[in-house]
Amino acid sequence: MSATTEEIHDVQPDDSASTLWQDYVAKIRGGDVGSLPAILGLVALVVAFSILRPETFTKAFNFGNLIQQSAGVTIIAMGLVFVLLLGEIDLAAGFTAGCCAAVTSVLLTDHSWPTALAIVAGLLTGTAIGTFHGLIVSRLGIPSFIVTLSTFLALQGVLLTFIGEKGSINSGTFIAKLNSDTLPIWVGWAIAVVLVVVYAGMTFVKNRRRRSNGLTSEPDLLWALKAGSLAVVVFLVTFYLSIERSPNAHIKSIKGVPISLVIILGLALVLSMLLSKTKWGSHVYAVGGNMEAARRAGINVKFVQLSCFMMCSTVAAVGGMMLASYSGGVNNVSGGGPTLLYAVGAAVIGGTSLFGGKGRIVDAVIGGTVIAVIANGMGLMNQPDSRKYIVTGLVLLVAASVDAISRRRATASGRA
Repeated sequence: MSATTEEIHDVQPDDSASTLWQDYVAKIRGGDVGSLPAILGLVALVVAFSILRPETFTKAFNFGNLIQQSAGVTIIAMGLVFVLLLGEIDLAAGFTAGCCAAVTSVLLTDHSWPTALAIVAGLLTGTAIGTFHGLIVSRLGIPSFIVTLSTFLALQGVLLTFIGEKGSINSGTFIAKLNSDTLPIWVGWAIAVVLVVVYAGMTFVKNRRRRSNGLTSEPDLLWALKAGSLAVVVFLVTFYLSIERSPNAHIKSIKGVPISLVIILGLALVLSMLLSKTKWGSHVYAVGGNMEAARRAGINVKFVQLSCFMMCSTVAAVGGMMLASYSGGVNNVSGGGPTLLYAVGAAVIGGTSLFGGKGRIVDAVIGGTVIAVIANGMGLMNQPDSRKYIVTGLVLLVAASVDAISRRRATASGRA
């Protein structure tokens, strides 16, 4: 028995590059494509627009502006991942974002509330809306499409009530800075270094612990490739954002990592930890994968449904504040128009399945970047909104098709 144990502990994963590549190809052929299509599409779009508009698209000013443009929709998409994982939908997420931002703005400007309390009130408004959705869906069994469609219509009226005849509400100085200001250069570099070191250290320790316990672990070469790739991307982005990018630097200097990027990454990290490192997160995936099996396994399905809708609307409230920050305030169409469609599209394009059970928070970030690059690049090419919508719609259709095909191949290969 001891010899067998020693053999188990001495087993090392095959660390050769050829084996890693073969395993990855087999994984793709089995239908587990993850975010690969979105990443390849993003690279293709960046290359195309860099060739077509090198004098504007590749500039640091445009890069920083692109991050701020996409912040609100990307964050709303993060919240939508939770309900999409259940195979549900929240059609009211856009106007939830607008109403929550309106609550915060009214309390700040009309009632002179402290900033922190006004923001908490906006977040709690989102939680309340999500609680309403979750209770109706989980307790009454009404399809989420119908429930959130009714709220979608009602919240438009609520938003108009908040705005009244003013036309718009100023969101205050603090909210305005969230999606317009930048961090000091040294702070941006400090965050970049900490991010890379923490990721590399945590994954290295995790692999060593699993290996010492005789469990399968990530090969050292794969760990090094992931950590190295992250370091290259993070440091390049930080360097690019740290240079002067203002077209009128003599009037106003713009350099440093945008605060909005830190908010996106920080929120993505926290939400990802909730899904991947907690029992609740594993229950979310279980319910989305097979609700009846999850129920028989003793999982409180109704609570999972309720909590996911609460999470979706609360995160949407954060997205609403970022939208208000970028636009300079809240108006009667905040969160409306294509906002919801872009947010759903961001999650799906990034790799989250519409069928439930498959998706990650990072999918929303990748998909949100794809949508932002399309809008930004086509805008620089002076293309009308009609063509932007057509291209974005086609990209979403392709993403949904890839999802359906990959699920079919995963089922056929026994991976589903």
